[in-house]
Amino acid sequence: MTPLSASGDIHSAQGPPRTGRADRTCPADKNRPVGVGVRRLTALDVRILEGVAVGVSTVRLAASLYLSRQGVEYRIGLMLRRFQAANRAALVSRAHSLGVLSVGAWPPRVVPEFLEPQEEKGDG
Repeated sequence: MTPLSASGDIHSAQGPPRTGRADRTCPADKNRPVGVGVRRLTALDVRILEGVAVGVSTVRLAASLYLSRQGVEYRIGLMLRRFQAANRAALVSRAHSLGVLSVGAWPPRVVPEFLEPQEEKGDG
């Protein structure tokens, strides 16, 4: 079945064009390169991505993270652009295919290599 755009035009289901590959490899599979635009995620983004992957609603994510609903939607929007995904299902699919989410585990977890290191807080 060929998808329709918002204007009703028929277009290819291939997704956004790929412009190149990063020179580092994916931690889950050393032979598979990581896609363009994939960089380390903050601890907050990790918790939101894992929640989206499990199917937690925006309102529940917001309550558990002590954020507003709009704050969670904003962070999801940033990840949608970063992963070049059209919606939440595509975001989870793209994260899984790039090796960001662990394979064969439930609930899905972000692979530690994709977690941005925490800055140490100094005494003072």
